[in-house]
Amino acid sequence: MIDKDTLKRLEFDKILDTAAAFAHCEASHLGVSSVTPLSDRRAIEERLGLVEEIRRLTRQGISLKLSPFEDITPQVKAVRPKGAVIAPIALQRFIPTLRVMTAISKQLAFRNDVPFLFAAAGSISGFPDLLEPLEHTVNEDGEILDTASTLLSDIRSKKKGITARIKRRLEEIVRERHTAIFLQDDFITQRSGRWVIPVRMDSKGMVPGVVHDVSNSGETAFMEPLEIIGLANELENLVADERAEEIRIVRQICDWIREDAEELLEQFQALVRLDILNCIATLSDKLRCETPVIAETPGILLKSARHPILTLLGKDVVPLDLELASDNSVMVVTGPNTGGKTIAIKTAGLLSVMALCGMPVPAHPGTVLPLVQKILVDIGDEQSIEESLSTFSAHISKISSILRGADRGTLILLDELGTGTEPGQGAAIACAVLKELHDKGALVVATTHLTEIIGFVQREEGMVNAAMAFDRDRLAPLYRLVVGEPGESHALEIASRYGLPERVVAFARGMIGTMEADFHALLRDLKGKREQLELTLRELDEREEKVAASERNLVDRRDEAAKLVQDAREKGLLEAQEIIAKARREVASLLDQAKREKAREAKEKLDQAAREVEEALDRLHPEESVDPDAIAAGDVLFVKPLNCDATILSVDRRGERVRVRAGSMELDVAMVSLLKPKGKEPKKVRKQRAKQETEQAEAASNINLLGMRVEEAIGELEPFLNHASLERMSEVRVVHGKGTGALMKGVRNFLSDHPLVSSFRTGERFEGGDGVTVVTLR
Repeated sequence: MIDKDTLKRLEFDKILDTAAAFAHCEASHLGVSSVTPLSDRRAIEERLGLVEEIRRLTRQGISLKLSPFEDITPQVKAVRPKGAVIAPIALQRFIPTLRVMTAISKQLAFRNDVPFLFAAAGSISGFPDLLEPLEHTVNEDGEILDTASTLLSDIRSKKKGITARIKRRLEEIVRERHTAIFLQDDFITQRSGRWVIPVRMDSKGMVPGVVHDVSNSGETAFMEPLEIIGLANELENLVADERAEEIRIVRQICDWIREDAEELLEQFQALVRLDILNCIATLSDKLRCETPVIAETPGILLKSARHPILTLLGKDVVPLDLELASDNSVMVVTGPNTGGKTIAIKTAGLLSVMALCGMPVPAHPGTVLPLVQKILVDIGDEQSIEESLSTFSAHISKISSILRGADRGTLILLDELGTGTEPGQGAAIACAVLKELHDKGALVVATTHLTEIIGFVQREEGMVNAAMAFDRDRLAPLYRLVVGEPGESHALEIASRYGLPERVVAFARGMIGTMEADFHALLRDLKGKREQLELTLRELDEREEKVAASERNLVDRRDEAAKLVQDAREKGLLEAQEIIAKARREVASLLDQAKREKAREAKEKLDQAAREVEEALDRLHPEESVDPDAIAAGDVLFVKPLNCDATILSVDRRGERVRVRAGSMELDVAMVSLLKPKGKEPKKVRKQRAKQETEQAEAASNINLLGMRVEEAIGELEPFLNHASLERMSEVRVVHGKGTGALMKGVRNFLSDHPLVSSFRTGERFEGGDGVTVVTLR
């Protein structure tokens, strides 16, 4: 069990607060804030699988159909006692929740690629038999709708009719001359649920009726005239009937909810769990997280891990690589102040907590985190004024507690180990603590500045030193963890950089003991050798890369030579082909010259060939002559001299001639010049028809709405625009006239929201001016 204090010190609560902001319900928000580490590996991997399925759907562009919904638990519990009824506004809270349930049910119903999600939320149905009557019963304000029942609709319709009759009669009464003289004012109002008119107090006996109220000044009596008392009583009865029907409807729905109460609560809890998982998935996408491997064997492997809170703050985070295995279960991190030591151990602890909670972590794939039962930390200043404990005393008290709880299933994080007292004794205590924790099999990551601890860790089996990298030239931390070597504090260099006088720094350097100076010199020598080794390895890698590049170059050159041979061969063949083509052109030229000498003979042959082609065409399409006896007035036949069809006006069989009309022209022609019609019109007729078609097209682009009402005009304009769009017209004219401007305003309001309209403008003067709107279609 990981206690709340540990989670808070690792700032896990901030991670949950960020995830909870994505919740769609208050219950989901509380659920995310209450997420705690799991102890069962199967449960952890199941939650990781659920989150991964949600993220996979999101990557496919299919987000879960979640929207804000209500916590219906209090309403379900309130309606569970037999006969219990809740207010309509409470019933309304079911509607958004049931709608979300229905959407999720439809989304997951036919998917077979999300087995974890289907197992977790496949039982959600949305209760359509309950949702539909609720949607017809109450609105967002908790009011009962007319559609709740036929009887309720009838009652309310009657109420409206009687109320209208009462108002109408009262308005008539206040206008009647014999009554108006006794009134304080001419308005009508309600008092105690009854319709009344204001009568002067000194004249209330002059108006037959019942007084229901008196004004604060005492000068006005609000009276219900006797004439409307019957109608008012009838209205009261309808109000009572309406109330009774509303109660019956609400009671009926409450009975239905009571029947499904258990299943409603189960499906609501499933929906909340789904929303919680969606919050985790959304945060994981925001942090670019990956699913870690959960290992039962002690060990941590972080690959390019990033502290999630720093990432959320938009900081430029240097990725952390850290490996802690069973053979080296204790790691001591040293290095300069502000070098990132504390962030490193917090990252390891926070990512371990996230993994135990079934949450993906901000690290590269292949990251391994341990299945531990406890995470014990000593991070930060533990000084307690109330308990009169110094910082050192508080640290020792905390470490004592850690020693008591440590075992093989424990991850321990210790910050600034051995500080708070005299360095020699503090280092001795720290070494003893590390040995005890190692013997108990715990995973330990600690930070320190004490050089004495470094030597102990270097010699002790199962422990490893690590350092936060430091740039000596710029005297700046690199925030990169280097495993296998100790680090230096560089306190004097940093102090000098941040303004400490050089004489003070020099005096401090002289105060450092010879042994410690030798130790730091040894560290520098070791680091120098390591850097030299790394340089040599890089040079070897570069040489190996050059050899590989040379081999690749030889292969490329061989391929290039083969290509050159092929290109040369291809070039030779192309040249030979060109020579042959040139020879052919010369031969052809010679032949042409010989032909030109016989040009006349060739022309005659060509003319003869043209005649033969024409004859062949005539044979393929013979002219269809007309029987002279069958020619009659009114026939349309082809007239050879006119080269078009014409109408027969009269027939002279004796003279074998006919009179024809082609367009506006009339003339006499021989019968033998008539053939069957070919559909050819006279040129003038063709021009006239083209003109008519143009005029028709222009007419199709105009609509005349003059003299119409706005509603009638809109009814004509809608199909006109649809037809114009289908005909691919780019611009049309709407003629509405000027008049009062109402028709023009209605038409332009309609056009402003029409999906087919790109823009419109007032017509130019030659187009009709203000009486015309020119519309540009999309």
